[in-house]
Formats: sequence, structure tokens, C-alpha cells
Amino acid sequence: MTPRQKPGPSTDFSRRQFLQCLSAVAAVTAVPIPAWGVATQPFSFDAVLDKARKLARRPYQATPEVHTELLDKIDYDTYQKIQFRSDHALWAGNGDAYPVELFHLGRYARQPVAIHQIQEGQPRAIEYRPGLFNYEGSGISKPPQELGFAGFRVMNPQGTPGDWLAFQGASYFRSAGPLNQYGLSARGLAVDTATNGRQEEFPRFTAFWLDQLQDEGIIIYGLLDSPSVTGAYRFVCHRGNPVTMDVTSQLCFRKHIQQLGVAPLTSMYWYSETNGRTGTDWRPEVHDNDGLALWSGNGERIWRPLNNPAQMKVSSFMDQGPKGFGLLQRDRQFDHYQDDSVYYERRPGLWVEPLNDWGKGSVKLVELPTNDEIHDNIVAFWQPDNAPRAGEELGLEYRLHWVDNAPFPADLARVVATRIGRPGVPGQHGKRDQNGRKLVIDFQGGPLTTMEQRYDLEVKAETSRGKIRNPYALKVVGTDRWRAAFDLHVDGIEPVELRCYLKLQDRTLTESWLYQFHP
Repeated sequence: MTPRQKPGPSTDFSRRQFLQCLSAVAAVTAVPIPAWGVATQPFSFDAVLDKARKLARRPYQATPEVHTELLDKIDYDTYQKIQFRSDHALWAGNGDAYPVELFHLGRYARQPVAIHQIQEGQPRAIEYRPGLFNYEGSGISKPPQELGFAGFRVMNPQGTPGDWLAFQGASYFRSAGPLNQYGLSARGLAVDTATNGRQEEFPRFTAFWLDQLQDEGIIIYGLLDSPSVTGAYRFVCHRGNPVTMDVTSQLCFRKHIQQLGVAPLTSMYWYSETNGRTGTDWRPEVHDNDGLALWSGNGERIWRPLNNPAQMKVSSFMDQGPKGFGLLQRDRQFDHYQDDSVYYERRPGLWVEPLNDWGKGSVKLVELPTNDEIHDNIVAFWQPDNAPRAGEELGLEYRLHWVDNAPFPADLARVVATRIGRPGVPGQHGKRDQNGRKLVIDFQGGPLTTMEQRYDLEVKAETSRGKIRNPYALKVVGTDRWRAAFDLHVDGIEPVELRCYLKLQDRTLTESWLYQFHP
């Protein structure tokens, strides 16, 4: 889990991304940082791939920390007082180009990353110098002449305050999305996440090359490195609704990897209407995202509400040729959160769309327990069935959609709420099932939008163990929502896998609701 602070987009990013890479920072040793000089040939993705292949043939060498005593003093509060001078931004004042500002190093982002600006086809290394930053009020009177950068952020067009894209910490990056509010993060790669007996490895981008697009975008090339794998990445990024990033990656493996996490997403879920009784805060709901959406290779649409379990849980959704998956924020009502400082209702969802054949594998969902919003406790990624081995390469292409709504809506009703309570009929005082629970699922949209109240909708509910009792579906009075409900009787404390959807005769009306219930 990863602590973080959330006062707003820019400061939210800094603390969250800093602390996300603590595990990786603690595990490395100091060696010389690689120097990427000016190329003699026009720069391309192949140039980065050539560097990745050469690195993969050599033993791993971690990027060193520099000026460690100074970095120890730059805590979160001090960091906020160190400001990049916007007039020194890359492409500053260059018409419609997106300016790029650089992140300073600090206690929670200690390893420098090489940053290059591509001009007329050639990369130019951006050298750190103290004059790039305003240190006023930070207590740092004489910053060193050689330090480096922790990452970068892509600013909004000239005259519009704020940023819309940022890379900082290991291989983490984020976008503020179409609602201009940072939330969940993406990563370049995840290695051995939540595996028994193996410590998670955090590959990191050690170098970036930045190039502007003419049609309102930016191209980011990244060199990935870790003890087990190197990689070349290209992100073609467009700022719009949604923000999209076309990702091309070629991975080169130094070692056998037990669990490879492709297109990993990292988020926070504390509580919602589903488990609100476990929250100790005054706000009704606190989460960056409330569910995992899946579009399987066979066309099935699935919604899996997130959990905050008592202990780590890992769920696998097997598939072949997936059409997409993502962590989404479906609840967009301010009064469901009542937080006018961090705006959970504006947090983006992130959808992963494969652009080449990913073959057989599974979407993994890792849920960790948390008792606060400062921890990232949710991870989702694609795991190929065939674990890569030393000397092999793997090429992947996919598109990331930073969205306010799912980018490929189906003609089906969606799950919009999940509630859990005691079984039986409210207001009746008969004997209740002590090993029972009532599950209530609200659906909205698709063919249910204009459907009048009727009583012949079929609730197709299944359970991995225990018994389903008293299923029914009714339209919620005064709304266009339909509600499915059933009682679950189950003995023991082991998790229960549930599935539910609505049918009318031979027609499926809704996506499939999946849920892991913890008795």
C-alpha cells in the first residue's frame, strides 16, 4: 500500500507518486547513472529499443542516489516550496505546443532520470541547474550544481493553468483526465505483484525523450530497466475527452518472471455504499474508483465492484484476446461524497484497450486492506499465460483511455450501485437467517431506460457456495433504475463468488455483476 496526500491535482501527484516508489528505492544500490548523449542518427523508437537490448545483455545496475543528505531534508512540505520556473519549461512560448516542466528530486523521489528534448529529429539532454527552480522559502540556500530531475509534467496549453499528464516515480504516470482531477495511476510494468514468497519488483523509467506532435499531442519515449527486464516504450498522447495514450512497448527479459503484469493500474478504494459501515469518516463515500470493468474476448460485459477486504485478496478473470478492462469511477454525484476539496466525483477512470493479440491470460485484481484514503490498495493488470524467460522478448500495443465514462458503451444496462444488508423483508419481525445476507444491485441504462414496471424480469443469480433465495427484480419508483435483490445463505467464513444479471425471456438486459462476498 502507498500513502498519499490529496489536496489537489499537482500536490496530490507529488506525494502519491513519491511514496509509491519507496519500495523500489530501498532495494537499489548506487552505480553510475547512464549518460545518453546526442544521437548521430534521427531519433526513433528503434534507438530506445537498441539501448534496451544492450542493457538486457548486461547485469542490472541501479541508478544511484545523489546528494542524499540534501534529499533527506526535502520532505513533502519542503518539496511544495520548490517551484519549477515556468518560463524555463520545454517549448515555453512555442505557439500551441504543450510546455513541459520538470520535477525536483526529494526525499521520496531520490533517483534521477535522464530527460531529453527532441528538436529537428535529434535529442538534446536537459541538464539540471539550480536556476531552473525557485527555492524561495524552502530553506535551501545553496542547491548543488549537479542534481538531476525526478520526472516531468505536461502543462495545459498556453494561458490555461495546470497540467494534464505527469511521469514520476518508478514507472508510474497519471493524467488528470477530462474532468481535470488526478486520481488513479498507471505503470509501465508490474513484476511479481502479490506473489507468494517473492518480493515485488518495481521497474523504473531511467530515461525519457520528449517530442511534440503537431495535432495537439506529445510523444514520450521511455527506457525501462529493472533486475529482471528492460524495455523500450513509446507513448503517443492526445489531450481531449478522453485523454488517450497509444502505447508501444518491447520488453527484453534478463530473467524468468513468475508473474508479469501488463498495463498495470493502481488506485484507492476505502468505502462506498457497498461497505459504508466500515468507514470511520464523516463522508458517505471515499474512493478513486468503484469497480473493475471487463470486456472479454467472447463479448461479455462484466462489472466487479471493488472491495476493502480484511486481508489481501487476489482475483483472476481468465480470458483470451480481451477487448479491454479498466478501473472506473461510475458514481459521479457530488452529494455521494460531500468532499469539495479533493472531488472524488471527478476522478478519472482508466480503460486499457489492446491493439494487438494478447492471447491467453487473465486480468488480475489485487485488493489490499486499508483504513484511510492515503493508501493505494487496488491493483489491476493483464497477466499472460506464458511466463517470459531470460533472453525472450515480448511486444505489446495498447491504448489507454483516461475517461469520465467507459469509452465503448454496450446496449446493456450497467451496474450503478451494490448494497449489502440483513436478509428477509424490511419491517417484518420474523426469525432471520443468522448466516444470511441480502444483496441488492441497481442497474441503469440500455433497454431498461424506458421500460415500465413489470414483474417478469428474471434474476439470474449464481453462487460458488451456499444457496440463493428469494430473487426478484423491480423498477425503483420515480427513477429509471431497476433493482435486483436476493438473499444468500452461506456457512463458514471463506469468500463467496457471486454472479447476477437480468433477463427478459431470451434477451439479456444487463451486464454481468460479479462480486466477492466476505461472510
